[in-house]
Amino acid sequence: MPKPRTKRGADREERKRKRRGEGEANDANHEKKRQRTDDESHQGDHQDYSTQEYPEYQQPQPGPGATEFFGMLADEEQEYFRRADEMLELNQFPTAEDRDLFLESVFKEIQGKELKVASSQSCSRLMERLIQLSSTTQKKNMFNAFGGHFLSLVQHRFASHCCETLFLRSAGVVTQELAGFTMDTKGASANQHQPEASMEELFLATLDELEGNLNFLIIDRFASHTMRVLLLVLSGRPLDDVSVKTLMKSKKKENISVAGSAAANEQNKGLRAVPGSFALAVQKIIADSTAGLDSTGLRVLARHPVGNPTLQLLLELDMTFNKTDTKSLEPSESELRSAPPTLLQLLLPGAPKSLSDPASEASEFINGMIYDQIGSRLLETLVAHCPGKIFKQLNHNFFLPRIEGYVRNDISCYPAIKVLNRIGKDDLVTAADKIAPTVPQLVSKTRYNVLRALFERCSARGINDRVKKLTRGLKEGCGSQPADLVTTLCHLSEPAKPKDEVTRAEYAVQSHGANLLTSLLSIPGPLKAVHESILALPAPQLVRLATTSMPTVTLLTTALSTPSQNSVFQKSLVATLSPHTAELSTSQFGHNLINAIAEVPSKGKDLSIPLHVKESTMQRLEAQETELRATWMGRSVWRTWKGDMWKTRRGDWKTWMRDIDARAAQPAALTDARGEGPMLDPTPKHTKKARG
Repeated sequence: MPKPRTKRGADREERKRKRRGEGEANDANHEKKRQRTDDESHQGDHQDYSTQEYPEYQQPQPGPGATEFFGMLADEEQEYFRRADEMLELNQFPTAEDRDLFLESVFKEIQGKELKVASSQSCSRLMERLIQLSSTTQKKNMFNAFGGHFLSLVQHRFASHCCETLFLRSAGVVTQELAGFTMDTKGASANQHQPEASMEELFLATLDELEGNLNFLIIDRFASHTMRVLLLVLSGRPLDDVSVKTLMKSKKKENISVAGSAAANEQNKGLRAVPGSFALAVQKIIADSTAGLDSTGLRVLARHPVGNPTLQLLLELDMTFNKTDTKSLEPSESELRSAPPTLLQLLLPGAPKSLSDPASEASEFINGMIYDQIGSRLLETLVAHCPGKIFKQLNHNFFLPRIEGYVRNDISCYPAIKVLNRIGKDDLVTAADKIAPTVPQLVSKTRYNVLRALFERCSARGINDRVKKLTRGLKEGCGSQPADLVTTLCHLSEPAKPKDEVTRAEYAVQSHGANLLTSLLSIPGPLKAVHESILALPAPQLVRLATTSMPTVTLLTTALSTPSQNSVFQKSLVATLSPHTAELSTSQFGHNLINAIAEVPSKGKDLSIPLHVKESTMQRLEAQETELRATWMGRSVWRTWKGDMWKTRRGDWKTWMRDIDARAAQPAALTDARGEGPMLDPTPKHTKKARG
């Protein structure tokens, strides 16, 4: 017998009927609202409804978040390309002609499969290497092969790297074509000589594909790097600049290179001339990327870990393009209606006047970003490149009144460093007076980069009394003993760790301390303190300093080549290190110190190492010749000291030493002792005009 219906069961059935009725009503409304296409109107009753009933099986269309599938390589093709990649990486071809023939065959094999290879995890590296070695025509063919699919490629994990390489390697071609259009016919047969588009047109066509999706691409995990590369190429900025490389590549970026790519990349180095259409394209990218963003949206983007680097570049380019603009930062009402606001005006509405109001949006933006781990990087760009009127208000309303607090914080100290590098002499005196009492605290907090910037700027501005004041505070923070200066800043008091156990933060702190000491060697006052501290170190700590890292050994090599008031400084340092010559000569970093000893002149009052000391060092090296020749570091030392000449032509070796003395006596015509280029004048140039 069926169970009697209870009140709870009746209520449950009633709810089911209501949900079923609402679902049917929604489906009916959806069908009414759905527009019929022309194809559907002609299909009638024979229409296939499978894709309507199961929309998840529909073919995805290119767009934000959607990816295209270009197919997979066959096993034979994948094995061929993998083998070709190995052969290019090994570069063991008998002759250059054989290598060119091999490259030509690979390019022929890859035709029609560019999209598959670029999106393949195992073969995308081969595509990058081929682009690095490709000719102008081959680069243009690659643009044509990628054309129509750039929106999907720049978002792909592997293909995005191929797009970056293609953009970077094609930048110099645009500059070449500005001087006169030429067609690359190398390796092409007569029937392949066809009119080809200019590289400028290909770049602009790529931008047309990406248009409408820029505000999404700048925060995409993979496409954001490609967009930064594209912006740098369009702007004409140097692509080999250190600051630019950090914007283009992530920390995990694999360095893909191949023999011969460096020579092919020469045309892309340095400043490049770009057509006017590129400048307009950059301005349009800036406008489209920030279109529809209000102050809240910009703050979110400024704190976005992927979007922030792109926003930095957009802001820098925006301020660069508008630097020579005669338009006021506070435009009239008619100008506001006719011209859209710049990115700087969107970030700081009403600046510079609004920066004086603590309740304004611009002031809230600055206060909200100064202590933000990601947003503070945008402030660094803003401080370094903003117009003088805005920087003056930023300095007097935000940074200068609280500079001593900003430099103590591990986040806000970086924008504060940018401020110290830009302020004038009077403001720098005020900042130094505020920071000087906190120098011992800065040492304990390892804010060595702040101290380095402050010392360098005070020296450049000629504020010697503040330099002395800062030096006293630095000694107080490090310790009362002479050796404490180097021991504290380079963290030599801590037990030595194996290289693989040193964390990235520990390495950075030690490097910053060594860089601070190296900078002090160029300032007359602290120079003496650093030399005294180095001489007070025992031999084991000196060896540790020379073998730890490149910044620490640079401290010793710079100190060795810097004139000292103590006439026996160089002699005492070399005498302390002499028993460890063999160990240092085969060290990855220590061999640089042994090489530096050879370049110090043998005669001089404040900078010299006697000839008999060098001969003693050479005798120690000769006794370890076999060990030296077994490592590349040792071979570098043997070559620098001209060991073969020492063994066979002792008189010529002494003549070479006298030549070093002669070149040291003529600073204007210094050349390297090995004839490989200019050697830096070890005399510090304190007469350099300070930057205004």
